[in-house]
Amino acid sequence: MKPWSYSHTTKAAYTTRHVRLESACSVELADRPETGDLVLARVTELGQHYRLELPDGRRATLYEGDEIVVAYGNRYAPDQFEAVVPDDLRECDLVAGGGIAATTLSQHSKMGCPTRIEPLGLLIDADGRRVNLRNWCLPDPSSLGASTSGASTSGASKSGEGDVDPWTIVVTGSTMNAGKTTTAASIIRGLSASGRSVAAGKITGTGAGGDVWMMTDAGANPVLDFTAAGHASTYLCTPDEITRSLRIVHGNLSSSRPDAIVLEIADGLLQRETSELLGSPLLADVADALVFAACDALSAVGGVATLRQLGLPVVAVSGVLTASPLAAQEARSGLDIPVLTPQELIGDPAVVLSCRLVAAEVA
Repeated sequence: MKPWSYSHTTKAAYTTRHVRLESACSVELADRPETGDLVLARVTELGQHYRLELPDGRRATLYEGDEIVVAYGNRYAPDQFEAVVPDDLRECDLVAGGGIAATTLSQHSKMGCPTRIEPLGLLIDADGRRVNLRNWCLPDPSSLGASTSGASTSGASKSGEGDVDPWTIVVTGSTMNAGKTTTAASIIRGLSASGRSVAAGKITGTGAGGDVWMMTDAGANPVLDFTAAGHASTYLCTPDEITRSLRIVHGNLSSSRPDAIVLEIADGLLQRETSELLGSPLLADVADALVFAACDALSAVGGVATLRQLGLPVVAVSGVLTASPLAAQEARSGLDIPVLTPQELIGDPAVVLSCRLVAAEVA
């Protein structure tokens, strides 16, 4: 074990944003890292990721020899890297610009070689414990006595008198880069432009701030992601860990009492954690309406059918396919719900609010 204290000359990644790094007083070359462990590492060879996103969103340029603090985690990105937490602290890869240390298993043909990093030791606190993201997460509403099911993750009811839970719209999609975040941001903008307060969250994915900042810029406040639930990445998390992420993010957003909450689920319907979350009773209870982002007409029709088989109230389609009027027309021919461009979601609040009426009819 070697004494260590955080210095601002060390570049700390986005994934560490909820951790008070001053709590670490030493580093240790342990036998085996765990998901969420923070590690001090040295950049040994620059590759695909030559910048590191900091907690405030600034993308710092990396140089060989830089010391960085990142989190061990798994990564699932069909258009980038597939990677897992290694079995030891030997040299590994920086597989995400938000700060994920892992061993690459496969990569998209358009990706360059990953940036290589040399672990110098896991961060250790004054009590001799590893500094791990799970010890710095927001409280789980269920542990505070709130209900863990239904629209009552904030302890209120969507019907009846008194406090009413925020209306929750969930955005999911056919695959990575289907336009989910653009869709979510457009819904947020449409609602906020109509004078409604909106909070937003991302339940699954890989630790990076781009989606959080986009939702913030659209008008959502507060905005949380799964890092607030103690995850650098949600790939290979258990079903219980995924539903806990939903409880923590949705419950803490609800406590701010917005008029509406917009939640994004990463990747596509066939991805492991996405599929498990969409099939969970908690998601079915939380979601008042779903908007599906798709790349093409076939995935739009198939995705809506899949969501309906799960009993989920999908009310509209958007996403990359709407960039092509012809593709959108093709999708409309096979659907009985609106296919909406981002501009339509932003420009006409009535379009966004009509989802609430449709969802009520579906339910």
